[in-house]
Amino acid sequence: MNQAHGKIFLVGAGPGDPELLTLRAARVLRECDVVLYDRLVSPGVLAYANPAAEHLYVGKHEGEQNRVQTRIFDLLLDRAKAGKRVVRLKGGDPLVFGRGAEEWALAAEHEIEVELVPGISSSIAVPGLAGIPLTYRQMSQSFLVVTGHCHEASSEVWSRYASVDTLVVLMGIKNREAIARALISAGRKREEPVAFIERGATAQERVVVSTLGKVALGEVAVTSPAVFVIGKVVRLRHKLHRKS
Repeated sequence: MNQAHGKIFLVGAGPGDPELLTLRAARVLRECDVVLYDRLVSPGVLAYANPAAEHLYVGKHEGEQNRVQTRIFDLLLDRAKAGKRVVRLKGGDPLVFGRGAEEWALAAEHEIEVELVPGISSSIAVPGLAGIPLTYRQMSQSFLVVTGHCHEASSEVWSRYASVDTLVVLMGIKNREAIARALISAGRKREEPVAFIERGATAQERVVVSTLGKVALGEVAVTSPAVFVIGKVVRLRHKLHRKS
């Protein structure tokens, strides 16, 4: 790697609660010169960043993903080539549906050193914190994490996932009705329990429990961001979840 360049840190911010940040992530944030952060990074996590660092918001909203991602690429290269320690701070884990690998590949092309600082993925942590384990003996021996943003309503695609015990859908709120219909068409039962965990691992968390059939009919109102869980393990919530 080019020693004249700075360094890029791909850092996972975890699911929301700043106390779930890793020790390495907190240390890197304290020592950075620049931090580029996403829409899902909580203020509590961002508070760990060096106050003297350049803080750049690069959150993406519907319809502007490609434009913002191009800006992110440009900022990463510009700041790193200027000799800066640059933190690319992403909600959850940087390599789980976050385009972190693309940013890593770009840095490698320009001979810029990259360090990955893994984060706790919301796909696992958020259901668990809500009292919904993704695996449970004799109930769920497998789980699958899939994005609902790109696949949209393709029945052919969703039929590949229909036999998995527990499905976790990220970025699937907009397409939830089409996803539910596709899964039912592929053989999942209308009575199967589902849960939506809105703003998981934060003080604003809200959990909506329903059935796949009701989601398919458009009878379940939820807002983004939320993790969508489908499977029998949702029934365990009433046993495991205890309000403090």
